[in-house]
Amino acid sequence: MFQDISIEDLLIRRKNGDLVTVDVRSPSEFRDGSIPGSINIPFFNDEERAEIGTLYTQVSVKAAKDRGLEIASAKLPALVKEFQDIGREKGVFCWRGGMRSRTVSTVLSLMGIRVYRLEGGYRDFRRWTNARLEQLSGRSWPSYVLQGYTGTGKTAILQALQAERAPVVDLEQMAGHRGSIFGGVGMAAHNKKTFDAYLVDRLEELEQSPWIMLEAESRKIGKIAVPEFIMRSKEKGKTIVLELPLEERARHIVADYRPEIHSEALLAAYRMIKEKIHTPIAKDIESKLLSGAYQEAVLLLLEYYYDPLYSHAAGQYAAETTVVAAGTVAEALDRVRELLPPLS
Repeated sequence: MFQDISIEDLLIRRKNGDLVTVDVRSPSEFRDGSIPGSINIPFFNDEERAEIGTLYTQVSVKAAKDRGLEIASAKLPALVKEFQDIGREKGVFCWRGGMRSRTVSTVLSLMGIRVYRLEGGYRDFRRWTNARLEQLSGRSWPSYVLQGYTGTGKTAILQALQAERAPVVDLEQMAGHRGSIFGGVGMAAHNKKTFDAYLVDRLEELEQSPWIMLEAESRKIGKIAVPEFIMRSKEKGKTIVLELPLEERARHIVADYRPEIHSEALLAAYRMIKEKIHTPIAKDIESKLLSGAYQEAVLLLLEYYYDPLYSHAAGQYAAETTVVAAGTVAEALDRVRELLPPLS
């Protein structure tokens, strides 16, 4: 028989690599928010779930259960095979630890597959996440804060350091947004539920870390409001200001945003700020975007829009500051490494 498991025990097992979490809700529910790191093996797809829900509300509970059994029985062999292919122990959950996760767990147990079912499901995980955020709200971590003009490679440096197991909190990755008017291009924006889950998950990993590293974000990243306790950590942190040549910054931006793929989205985003730029320059930028002269367009955007904005806002982090001047993002990464405490 399957075993019920609490959120705390499930997360400990997952952190130790003993268990993978499996969300058996429909794909749209999964996209709307899940436990970080989970995979989606839906018991019902979106259309099936909608059909059963309609039967439940408009016909009867029995009609809904009968139709659910009919749909599920045809797909159980394939579902069992998917779980077998995972290899590790499984922690299964649905919305509230109800019929879907119970049925899947029972079938898997009958097939000899060891499985845990999350008590309370994703609903209780959300409650736990909110409670942890409340607990964390009084805390402020010593921090290193990467600051610099647009295109200085702040995100690339954070991601490289995180890959080296540095205590990085990548807020843009959690939000699925880069923070600017162009920030959603080529990215899948996350809602607050997903952002909160990723943030708590990462802070749980770094609970014993003596410091964290952040990018100098504003209070909002896309539609996500950064929690006040994170802002406090940034405002009190040691600031590392990156300085790169204008041409290198433009080259990095073009490589990052891949305008050859996202040209229409970039043009649409540009037109949202076009009126804020001096008219002749604005027309020139748009012309270069339309003709594919992306490097030249970015150079003008930096000079006439982003750099003046940055200069206006740069004074908001008044804590200890170190300037890192480099020729490339790779050189800047090497110099930032030298400024950080050694990793244990």
